[in-house]
Amino acid sequence: MSIDQMAAAALRLLPPETAHHLAMRMLLRAPRRMRREGHARLSVNLFGLAFPNPVGLAAGFDKNAEAVDALLALGFGSVEIGTVTPKPQRGNPLPRLFRLVADRAIINRMGFNNDGHEVVARRLEERRGRGGLVGVNIGANRGVEDPVADYVAGIKRFADLASWLTINISSPNTPGLRDLQSAGQFNRLLGRCLEARESVQGSRRLPLLIKIAPDLSDRELAMLVKTVVDMGGNGLIIANTTIARPPLKAERLAREEGGLSGLPLLETSTSMLARARQLAGPNLPIIGVGGIHDAHSAWMKIVAGADLVQLYTGLVYEGPRLANTIKAGLVRELDKRNFRHIGEAKSIENARWVAGWAAEEDVPEPSGPEPAQRPRRAWWAGARRA
Repeated sequence: MSIDQMAAAALRLLPPETAHHLAMRMLLRAPRRMRREGHARLSVNLFGLAFPNPVGLAAGFDKNAEAVDALLALGFGSVEIGTVTPKPQRGNPLPRLFRLVADRAIINRMGFNNDGHEVVARRLEERRGRGGLVGVNIGANRGVEDPVADYVAGIKRFADLASWLTINISSPNTPGLRDLQSAGQFNRLLGRCLEARESVQGSRRLPLLIKIAPDLSDRELAMLVKTVVDMGGNGLIIANTTIARPPLKAERLAREEGGLSGLPLLETSTSMLARARQLAGPNLPIIGVGGIHDAHSAWMKIVAGADLVQLYTGLVYEGPRLANTIKAGLVRELDKRNFRHIGEAKSIENARWVAGWAAEEDVPEPSGPEPAQRPRRAWWAGARRA
């Protein structure tokens, strides 16, 4: 076990949220020696941005843009902060974060706890000129009459502060939020968001991405992909946490409500990503999220069709050197195949991963009592384990 893994294990002795707050304080006090140079073979140019490497930190770790520079210094090619809502929000009652250590997984029902647009925007304004790619993940406050208006407000507030914006309509922890993924509502949402983007357009075209749930049916996924392509969205992030419960070792904690992330999500989210790539064609940017914990799992996303990857839960279990470890491993993967650049690996195993998605479509729903939140796809029955 490395020193970083030992430190991560020590933090796991504390309650999850306590450990997270402590980790954030440690990051804020750490030296800010930026390590963005990376390997030229791992650089990615996407929607007008030059990513030094494809390994990003997903939204959720730094909700309030408190430690952006320290996180970039860990070797990430980009950091996505948020989810941020217009008004500050406390989120759901404690406890709301659970570690499933034996499964290398987390269940959360945080509920978009954050400091709100104005506080987060002020922190981003204070770091202007420091460089680094920072996306902003935007959401809607709980209980608002018109959630789409909250996304519009987010676009207008962060348009000149974000490298890109992510519309988060896939968190399972805000009632009604995932309904925005349905056909009629999604068209209206994306249309208004694109209009808002055009109204604040400056000298560059602000990339607008959609983060979707892994619990969609193939028909729902196809509708979303077609709408994004047809209407001019800039990309997809696949996928958020799942409300499904595959077989888990931590059986007691598995009964907690909320979104499951981490290793159990790796294969299903990768198959979904591959299917989205097949539907969208080669040009729509796709960021792969779900279960990334080492170079091999990051490579899986890329060969399935991802342009970039993001992680969060893996950082909890593997420690702060994970981004650099993954980058070194990706270079070794390129060397094995005599590839000159990471772009040569994109989608080379797409067909194999799409076959995994198709096989899962006909799996029947499990019998037994109706759960409080049932996913649309029973992908866990017979699913392969990573």
